[in-house]
Amino acid sequence: MEQLLRNFFLFLSKNKSFTKLAKKYGPRLGAARFVAGEDIKKAVEVIKDLNSKNLDVTIDYLGEFVDNEREANEMADNCLNAIEVIGKEKLHSQLSLKLTSMGLDISAAIVMKNMRRILKSAKTHNVFVTIDMEDFSRCQKTIDIFTELKSEYDNIGTVIQAYLFRTVKDIADLNQYNPNLRLVKGAYKESPQVAFPEKKDVDENFKKIIKMHLLNGNYTAVATHDDAIIEYTKQLVIEENISKDLFEFQMLYGIRPERQLELVNEGYKMRVYVPYGKDWYGYFMRRLAERPANVAFVLKGVLKK
Repeated sequence: MEQLLRNFFLFLSKNKSFTKLAKKYGPRLGAARFVAGEDIKKAVEVIKDLNSKNLDVTIDYLGEFVDNEREANEMADNCLNAIEVIGKEKLHSQLSLKLTSMGLDISAAIVMKNMRRILKSAKTHNVFVTIDMEDFSRCQKTIDIFTELKSEYDNIGTVIQAYLFRTVKDIADLNQYNPNLRLVKGAYKESPQVAFPEKKDVDENFKKIIKMHLLNGNYTAVATHDDAIIEYTKQLVIEENISKDLFEFQMLYGIRPERQLELVNEGYKMRVYVPYGKDWYGYFMRRLAERPANVAFVLKGVLKK
C-alpha cells in the first residue's frame, strides 16, 4: 500500500493540469506546512524565525514545467531578488534552484545565461547556490552544467542521489572539482534499470557515498530525516576524526522540526530547505509520496475544515 501511495503521488506531481489548478487556487490541503509562503516576504519571516533558533537555511523559489524563455527569465529574476534580499537582510541562507526552472528543457544558451547572472549576483552578496538534482533523464546534463560553472564560480554546489546505480561513479568523478555536495536518497520515480528499487539497497548506497565524499575531504551536506543515516554519519565522523566544519545535516521545512533543533543542540550544523512560491504543487506531491505520515497530516487537516 505504501508503494502504491508513493507511485500515485509521484504521478500527480508530474501532472501539468493539476499543477495549473494548484497555481490558481493556492496552497490548500496542508501545503502550508511544507511551503513558507507564496512570496519572498513570507519566506523572510520563516528564515528569520529559523535563524533565531540557530538553524541555517537554503531557500528555493518553486517552479516546474517551464517551457518558454520568458518564464525561465522570470524564474531567474525571482532568484536574483531572493539573493538581494538575503544580502540586504543579512540572513543565514543559501539558494537552491532547479535547472528546468532556468530553461534546461528549452536550450543550453538560456539556462547558462540565467545561471551565470544568478551566480554573479550571488558572489557579490556572498550567497552559496546549490543546483538541485531532478530525474534521471536530466542527471548528466545537470552534472555537466555544474562542472562547467564550477570552473568559473566557487559559490556553487549540486545534489547527488543515492538511489541511482551511477552515483558511486559520479562521486568519484566529481572529486577532482573538490565539490560541495548535498547527498540525498532521491525522490523521483525511476526505472529499476537505473535505480535501486529496494530501500535497503538505497540506504547502503547512501552510507557508501557519505563515507566516500567525507573521506575525500569535500564538504558534505547529509540531507535526510532518517535517524539511522544520521547516527551512521555521527559515528563515521568520530571514527575518522572528521571536523564538524566539513559537513552539515539538512532537512525539509515542516518535517521533524524537533529533531532539527536536537541536532543543533548537539553541536551539529543544521540547514533547513525552505521552498516558497505559487508553483508549490509538484514539490508538495513529492513530500506526500515520501512519507505516509505526511498524507495522514493532510487528511486530518481536511477533515477539520
